[in-house]
Amino acid sequence: YMIRHIVALKFMNDVSTEKKSALYRELAALSEYINGILDFRTFANVSPETPVVRGFHDVFWFDFFDAHVRDAYLEYPAHKSVGAKLVAAVQGGLDGIFVIDVEL
Repeated sequence: YMIRHIVALKFMNDVSTEKKSALYRELAALSEYINGILDFRTFANVSPETPVVRGFHDVFWFDFFDAHVRDAYLEYPAHKSVGAKLVAAVQGGLDGIFVIDVEL
C-alpha cells in the first residue's frame, strides 16, 4: 500500500511565512535523496472549526510508495535535521506536531 504521511503543525506566532517556506523546501528536497517519495504538498488548514483545529493551521504530507520508503525517510539524517527545526518552531515542542499515516 502507498502511505500518506500527514503532518499538522502548530507554529509559534513569531514564525514567519518565509521561515515556514524554508522548512518546507528542506522537506521537499528529501525527494531528491530518497527513492520512492511520490509527492510532497503543503496546505493551510482553512477549517472554520476553531475549537477542534486547536492551532494546527499548517499541514504537509508526503506520499510514499510503501511503508519501507516511509521508514527510510524516518531514519534519514536530513529528515531528522529538519524535524528538529520543526520541533523548535512549533508551540510546545512535540505537542505542536500531529502525525497520521494512512494506507491508500
